[in-house]
Amino acid sequence: MGWFDLFKRTPEVTEPLDLSWLKVDMHSHLIPGIDDGSKTMEESIELVRRLADFGLKKIITTPHVMSEYYRNTPEIIGMGLEDLRKAVKAAGISIEIGAAAEYYMDEIFLERVMGEQKLLTFGDGYILVETGFINKPQMLLDIIFNLEMAGYKPILAHPERYQYLITDKKLLDDLIERKLLFQVNMLSFTGFYSKQVKDFAEMLVDRNVVSLLGTDCHNARYLDMLDTLPKHRKIFEKIQTLDLINTRL
Repeated sequence: MGWFDLFKRTPEVTEPLDLSWLKVDMHSHLIPGIDDGSKTMEESIELVRRLADFGLKKIITTPHVMSEYYRNTPEIIGMGLEDLRKAVKAAGISIEIGAAAEYYMDEIFLERVMGEQKLLTFGDGYILVETGFINKPQMLLDIIFNLEMAGYKPILAHPERYQYLITDKKLLDDLIERKLLFQVNMLSFTGFYSKQVKDFAEMLVDRNVVSLLGTDCHNARYLDMLDTLPKHRKIFEKIQTLDLINTRL
């Protein structure tokens, strides 16, 4: 076995992953061909099948909306959702599928919010938003404020992955104080991204500020690693005790 084969090796799975307690995955990229997630309908069907096998009852898939890269609209996402639903039904997979979006917070997104453009939400007005990973957006707090004023309930996707948030304790405390909802990727608890991200995600759990969990599934490699989550028994058991919005979606 060469070095290349080592990198391709599937992570060791010690016991089957059961996510029936979570009920709903509200962060994934499963509509084929519209962002950096699934590329084909065949790939999407296989990913949906595996998520259903984990015991999930519902998927809310969230394609990227980024002005410079993924110019998805509610119409594009809606058409993709219908195609995905039909394919899942034809494949005989029993799981409910909905869609929203993962919005990148930049100047154009702020203009959309202030211009009262239609934005995709799920549940009771929840909207998933993200930023770049390295630097804090200058308008971060302005966008969050304007979303709230417009009646939305913003959810910050994978805060544990933002370097600026890991290093800025005051900003983290400010966001927690204003009760911004945090959604953590379950992959973070496996060390998939880095040890630093894993440690920060566990700290957010310990502070009881995690309101939602998601797979952020893009492809099979994500689910291969997610399969190893039961090995991290202490944190896996702890996240099952959280009062998560997922279970009420």
